[in-house]
Amino acid sequence: MTESTNAGRRGLLKASAVAATGAAILATPQVSRAQTVTLRFQSTWPQRDIFHEFAGDYVSRVNAMAGGRLRLELLAAGAVVGAFQLLDAVHAGTLDGGHGVSAYWFGRNRAFSLFGTTPPWFGDANQLLGWFYYGGGEALYRELMHDTLRMNAVGFMSGPMPTQPLGWFRNPIERAEQIRGLRYRTVGLATDLFQEMGAAVVALPGGEIVPALERGVIDAAEFNNPSSDRVLGFPDVAKNYYIQSYHQAVECFEILFNRQRFDALPAENQALLRHCAEAASADMSWKLQDRYSRDLLAMSQTQGVNVRPTPRPILDAQLQAWNRVIERQEADNSSPAAGPFFKKVCDSQRDWCRRVGNFMLRYQVSPVVSYNHFFARG
Repeated sequence: MTESTNAGRRGLLKASAVAATGAAILATPQVSRAQTVTLRFQSTWPQRDIFHEFAGDYVSRVNAMAGGRLRLELLAAGAVVGAFQLLDAVHAGTLDGGHGVSAYWFGRNRAFSLFGTTPPWFGDANQLLGWFYYGGGEALYRELMHDTLRMNAVGFMSGPMPTQPLGWFRNPIERAEQIRGLRYRTVGLATDLFQEMGAAVVALPGGEIVPALERGVIDAAEFNNPSSDRVLGFPDVAKNYYIQSYHQAVECFEILFNRQRFDALPAENQALLRHCAEAASADMSWKLQDRYSRDLLAMSQTQGVNVRPTPRPILDAQLQAWNRVIERQEADNSSPAAGPFFKKVCDSQRDWCRRVGNFMLRYQVSPVVSYNHFFARG
């Protein structure tokens, strides 16, 4: 073998190595820190609440999947604005995004509550999400957010919540008449419902409820679930915990972004924010099964909480009150953005629930019968 031949082969090998290195660089691009877009993302929940943890689960998915192109910086309620000021802050660009519930914007337009916590015609919150993404709900939400209210925000619904408890009471209740005169905390359309039942309703964000209950500012309150209620300290100030209620039988979270910031992102990052909301929604529905069940047992077994089902007379009174609330809201002709739009959303939901609810009730076998068969034998 000649020296020139060896030199030629060395040259080919060197060229091949350079080509391979170039291909590797193309296959795994390195993204500089200067290219990373960081968005400030505040929840409406206290740092210690499991809801803030759910917001963190969404943020973790975005940051893990963005490959350095996009990063959400998670902040707790109050870090920049109060919980009830989130939408205004996202609209103004003070925050780039946030995690909350659309019922918090109920004071701006009653219909906002229909996208977060609705009348109890949905069988569960997963059916609410089904309506939003496949039954026309998302288009109606955009009409309300963009066309009616001119809010500079975009949003996704995520995270189906189980039925919320009636809540925490200092004294036992058995009759609907005992609701009359109670200073009771709730939010969204449930405020109208409990006012219809005679309560004096107070709307408070999560972190302010227990101090108000402890000081006697309110007599009773609901927040959402056993894990949140336990960590926020409800068992320290009240011992009667009534589960099952029609005031917020279904609810889901709202993930918000400033519209200009969102529209300025590349299409793949916009898709990432949307699809991570779907992934976090599924994960939350699995995680809460573990955490909620454990915390409900712990409160009853170690903290002296009396966990009771809401008495049937109160449930019946709630349904009757819902009829009156819906009828009154749909008849409000003070503006096209009031009753007419409210009815438009309700009609869409009723059409979905009539069809989907009928299917589910006919199609699904009763879990009560099978549970009792396997676990309730004496």
